[in-house]
Amino acid sequence: MNGQQLNRYANMVLVCNGDRRYGGEITLANNVLVGVLAGELKVVQAESTRHAAAGDTLLLPRNQPATLLKVPKDGVAYQAVMLTLPSALVQAYYTQHPPASAQPAAPEPLLFPSSPLLQSLFASLLPYLELRQPLPEKLLAGKITEALEILRSLDPHSDKVLANYTEPGKVNLVDFMEANYLFNLPLTTFSYLTGRSLTTFKRDFKKAFHLSPQRWLTHKRLARAHYQLATTSRKPVELYLEVGFENLAHFSFAFKKQFGYPPTALVRPKATPRPATG
Repeated sequence: MNGQQLNRYANMVLVCNGDRRYGGEITLANNVLVGVLAGELKVVQAESTRHAAAGDTLLLPRNQPATLLKVPKDGVAYQAVMLTLPSALVQAYYTQHPPASAQPAAPEPLLFPSSPLLQSLFASLLPYLELRQPLPEKLLAGKITEALEILRSLDPHSDKVLANYTEPGKVNLVDFMEANYLFNLPLTTFSYLTGRSLTTFKRDFKKAFHLSPQRWLTHKRLARAHYQLATTSRKPVELYLEVGFENLAHFSFAFKKQFGYPPTALVRPKATPRPATG
């Protein structure tokens, strides 16, 4: 079973858990800190993949498309605590505690190995899920400050993620879509991340690719899946989430519609070990 635990009085704290592999695409409005308590978290971006095991912490940057794959490990269900770092509070903190030097923004997640400081932070957040009244604003600001101080003490490069408040500007549409087509995001999100209104995005897309965004995205994702199945030993159930499909049945239906045969037709049988000779 997979689920989330959230308290409306402390909605910056979220506990995720699941006893089977599951995932989904995200584009975060705020930076988010994820402490993996059990299982494994895999964060897939256009140019990189990060793996976080139990005890690890990931800092996920805002406005960066990613697929989060949550996987049970060694018979233990996946579980993680997520802390949202509201941009307004982060910016207020950096007004008082600016970085030592200006640094370019980092679009990739930062991985922090097991640390007593982070373990203590996440343990202190769990009781908030039992709140029966709104979390006091000063206490929230104090927790965010605590998180920022810990991250900066563990890795000075965290400023590259945390101190980035810029909004997406207009980018090359072809380059962006070729790098990010695997992410199953709404067209409104794609348009925002490319610095366009939805109407302008659709117009520019049709001009660049001569197809509607949805048809082009489906074709590209299925072509990627076909290549993976034909050239590796992976199975459909192992990759459908990574190529932008929400469930295996929809992926199999779309695959067969485009290629004329099901994805299982490309699965390679395992090689039979040769008997030892002597």
